[in-house]
Amino acid sequence: MLNIEIIPCLNDNYSYLLYDRDTNTVAIVDPSDFKACDQIISKKYNKLDYILNTHHHFDHVGGNEKLKEKYKSKILGYEIDKNRIPGIDICLKEKQNFKIGNTSFEVIFIPGHTKGHIAFHFKNEKIVFTGDTLFSLGCGKVFEGTNKQMFNSLNKLKNLPIDTKIYCGHEYTKKNLEFCLEYDSNNELLKKKSNWIYSKMESSLPTVPISIGEEKNTNIFLRCNEPSIKNALRLDNASEQEIFSKLRDLKDSF
Repeated sequence: MLNIEIIPCLNDNYSYLLYDRDTNTVAIVDPSDFKACDQIISKKYNKLDYILNTHHHFDHVGGNEKLKEKYKSKILGYEIDKNRIPGIDICLKEKQNFKIGNTSFEVIFIPGHTKGHIAFHFKNEKIVFTGDTLFSLGCGKVFEGTNKQMFNSLNKLKNLPIDTKIYCGHEYTKKNLEFCLEYDSNNELLKKKSNWIYSKMESSLPTVPISIGEEKNTNIFLRCNEPSIKNALRLDNASEQEIFSKLRDLKDSF
């Protein structure tokens, strides 16, 4: 059985500490900051077997080398990023399966934000770690890839089972909510969710995890086929990919 603990890091990052109870195996996803992560690891387990990186950006790998040095951890990342992820030991491939103790995950290749971005899908646990590709009510900026790649990557995640829980890399939900309401203002499920989001923020609690099903109903970047959104953008005859590109451009300057 897998236990997950959210570790807030830096200004708005989330790292995730994973514990496989059956085998006493410990892993962490995207350790942004050594001090914040080590404080929890040393107190609870005093061991760290694996470090999982979704992509190479420093705010996701900043704790890699010090954690590896202290705990002799193995660092996992996508094969394309073998020269960009500090301390990498195991280069993962698309659709590869890997075990954290008795708990298995599959690698999903989701380029766009970066060329080598991946997600970790724990199918049996109904969990996916999406890094900076899919956020609550949003998606990542397109830095190294293309809008087409990001659109296709989001569709990969969108097609996971609707009860899959999403653990993303940042607490961007409030700003994402404001953008969604701007162009999807008649979405009653979105309006209802806004109350829940504000209550979480007021209590300084994370707005993750959320489910794929929730996101399909409320995340504008997963709703590019909705006539009301096309109409709001005055692009009634545009393709889903064109709608996505327009929304991503608008969000960049929002």
